[in-house]
Order: sequence, then structure tokens, then C-alpha cells
Amino acid sequence: MFWTAEGHRSQRTRRPRRAGLRVRAAAGVAVGAFLAGGCSSGGDGPGEAAGGVPVVEKGKLTTCTHLPYPPFQFEQDGKVVGFDVALIDLVAKKLEVEQKILDTPFENFKTGAFLNSGECDLAAAGMTITDERKKNVDFSVPYFDATQALLATKKSGVTSLADVKAKGKKLGAQAETTGESYARSQGFNPVAFESSDAVLNGLRTGQVDAIVIDYPVVQGWLKDKKNEAEFALGQNIETGEQYGFTVKKGNKALLAAIDKAVTDAKADGTYKKLYEQWIGPLPQATS
Repeated sequence: MFWTAEGHRSQRTRRPRRAGLRVRAAAGVAVGAFLAGGCSSGGDGPGEAAGGVPVVEKGKLTTCTHLPYPPFQFEQDGKVVGFDVALIDLVAKKLEVEQKILDTPFENFKTGAFLNSGECDLAAAGMTITDERKKNVDFSVPYFDATQALLATKKSGVTSLADVKAKGKKLGAQAETTGESYARSQGFNPVAFESSDAVLNGLRTGQVDAIVIDYPVVQGWLKDKKNEAEFALGQNIETGEQYGFTVKKGNKALLAAIDKAVTDAKADGTYKKLYEQWIGPLPQATS
């Protein structure tokens, strides 16, 4: 079923495409119509935003994402919110349109499938910029400096990847992510989970003893007292990753609009405000 709403890593899941996609945006929720997979999400057809920027649906800036991935995009009180959502809302505002979100399988972001098919204008999904992905999509300027983190059950006694190996513990990660890739590069064969929720559940139910995932996601989880009581934050893993938004290759007009919105937000303090709202204190080097 489609959901509509007004307003709104690193590759993640390997999930089969559904018959339909859920459509969401940043404020207010209303039930929309069901459409078969492969059909355009637009109700009014293609249009043009401010500055002559083409959009796949008139009056909308359609964003592909994959839910949930807090603090970047997730549902809260019936709305899709988060850091990525807020930044793309800035782009939509500059283009004088409204952001609309499609919840899609994360695997499509590597290929740019839904961008190429005209179902989305851009993808915003906590996605790490890599040379491999640049072959299929164009990335915006980096908007987030990312690191990985190890989270383990307190009873495991694990605080590092070295502990996981030495103690013979099971390691987990989200499928198709840079976290999973990093774990494999260190000689591990991690249990791969479909989504960030599934990763956390795997840790909670004892399917794995520790996980590697983006540090901001861990930060968000540990704000919950139940998680804080069960799990311990281990080593922070510096991988030099940066996140970027993506557009269809050659879509220079939209890419320029995204770059300008991010650059302006960093210059006028809006970026810092949103970062602190959704993630926490802004590292000095990012200011």
C-alpha cells in the first residue's frame, strides 16, 4: 500500500522489491492509492520546479529512501522525520515544491534503478560515497562525516573486534552496508540482517553477540534506557566515510540545487541546528 504525507549507508538491505512502494512525506499522514511496481509515483506527471529544475511529479520533490534508519530517516508519531529528511526539505523549499518520500529497497540505490526509471528525483538514505556507486549515480557534496561503531551485549564482555575474534563471538551487520564490508575486510563473516531494526533485534535475541553499524545509529539506540541497560558501546571505527545524496547521472540542475542547499545551510547555521537536533553535538571539524 502507498502512504502519502505532506512534506518529507553505505548501501544497506537486500530486500525483494514489493508490488508497490510506500509513499511518504514530512508532515501529516493520509492513505493514498495502490500502484503496481514499476509504475510512476506521480499523480500529475512530470513538472518543473523553481529555476527550471525538472521533477518527476509536478509540485513534488520525490525522494527514495529506506526506512527505518534513525537518526537519518524514520517514523515518529506518524511522520517520516530525521536528519536526511530535514536537509532535503531545505532543497524542496528552495525549489518551491514539497518533498514526498518513497520507501524502497536499499539495494536500488547502488544501481540508481528508481532514479533511472523516473520514480524518484533523488535518493537520501544515509549512503556512503564510493567510487563503485559513482559509476551509476551522481553524488552531492558530502553532508555527513560517518564512522562505524561496535555495539555488543554487556554479557558478552566484548568491546572490540579483536575481542569478538578472541572470544569466538558472533558478529552481525546490516546487509550490503559499508559496515558489513568493513567486517569482511577484517576477516569476519558477519551474520547479515535485512534492516537496522533486524540488526538490533538480532543482537537482542542472541542471534549475534556484537554488531558493526553506523555510529549515529548506535547513538540513537542508546538513548533508549532499555537498550542502554542491555548493550555496551565498544570501539569507534574510523573508516573515512562521507554520506552524499544521489541523483540520476547527468541531472546537473537538481544536483546543483542540492549542493547549494547543503552549502548554504552550513554557512548560515541551519546545518548545525539540524545536526544537533537529530544527531548530537557537531564535531568541531565539521563546523
